[in-house]
Amino acid sequence: MAKKKETSDAPFQIPIFTPENKSRIEHLYEKYKKEATIGLSAVLIILIGFYAYRNFILKPKEAEAQELIFMAENYFGQDSFELALNGVAESFYGFVDIIDDYKNTKTGNLARYYAGICYLRLGDYEEAITNLKKYKTKSRILKPVAYGAIGDAYSELEEYNKAVKFYNKAYKSSENKFTTPLYMVKAALVYEELEKYDKAIAIYETLKKDFKESQEAANVDKYLGRAKMKAGK
Repeated sequence: MAKKKETSDAPFQIPIFTPENKSRIEHLYEKYKKEATIGLSAVLIILIGFYAYRNFILKPKEAEAQELIFMAENYFGQDSFELALNGVAESFYGFVDIIDDYKNTKTGNLARYYAGICYLRLGDYEEAITNLKKYKTKSRILKPVAYGAIGDAYSELEEYNKAVKFYNKAYKSSENKFTTPLYMVKAALVYEELEKYDKAIAIYETLKKDFKESQEAANVDKYLGRAKMKAGK
């Protein structure tokens, strides 16, 4: 009968709970018992505080904000941007009121998007940029639209380098057939304004290849021809 091969896993066979080690552990516990108790108590207080804030403060405020934003959204849908933005005192909340009173809620965050678009349409481009930059979302549609609206505001201010930066963010942040071709064209047009014709041409050619069914592609040959002529190609 073959002799059983001995294994060399001695490092994994070191006894941890020996009387000596047990004594050391007990000594450490006694030494740091007070600190450990204080630390655990602090963690527990934080967890309880977070739970109470979320369930007894944040959730009720979220529900309130969702009710109060309804009228502002209604006026926004009717292109009544001044009313939607500022509301009517003692009648209904505008987006600015929602932001001020419910800033830590999801609805307060959404109000920043609405407010940014309202300011943009009303010609207050600096306020539009401020609000839209503070708006946070993972939406595949609203995220590029918010970036694009910032680009529009910078374009109106004739800050074209900043405008093209946000148009690029808009079309690259979420590829889809609705917003991507729109902001590709806007980015290319600004590159033309900046006399960066090669970059404009590259975007037009990508649009023609990858989004040929889009509405924007209908005029891309005209834009492409113009950019090439300006570039001397």
